[in-house]
Amino acid sequence: MSFPHSSFPRDPADAVAPESSEEEEAAAEAALGADLASLVKENEERLAQLQRLQADFENFRKQAQKRVLDEVDRATGKFVEELLPVLDACEGAFAHGVDGIEPIWSQLLGVLQRHGLEVMDVMGAAFDPTEQEAVMHEPGDSAAPEVVEVFRTGYRWKGKVLRAAMVKVKG
Repeated sequence: MSFPHSSFPRDPADAVAPESSEEEEAAAEAALGADLASLVKENEERLAQLQRLQADFENFRKQAQKRVLDEVDRATGKFVEELLPVLDACEGAFAHGVDGIEPIWSQLLGVLQRHGLEVMDVMGAAFDPTEQEAVMHEPGDSAAPEVVEVFRTGYRWKGKVLRAAMVKVKG
């Protein structure tokens, strides 16, 4: 659509830009520079804020994952603790010569050990009240008490004492 009497030039190249003074251009340039500096500063602040949020989220994720793993270990430890009477029964049956119990006992113990159960070997070791429960004492000539008999095997679950060994101590 064409307007023959329009005062607007048809070709944008025909338009003449009004001339501005050097002062106006300098002021505009200064304003643009200030705006640019302001935007750069705002961008840097937002970037720093984003990096802090990302670090906070990563820390939260790691803590949540650790809490879940700790809870799984604790729950599994409770389950294994409930199986200890079964291990005790197998150990007792084996000690009394019951036939056929040793393969079952070994298999059950092997599976539990692969998942974190440790059997405490305390026979002949120095008495440690954090890992052993002394139920009998025998006088001896050594300065440090020593385990001379084990009545009930002690176990650790992933490095923590699950059940203390019940022992006889000499010394």
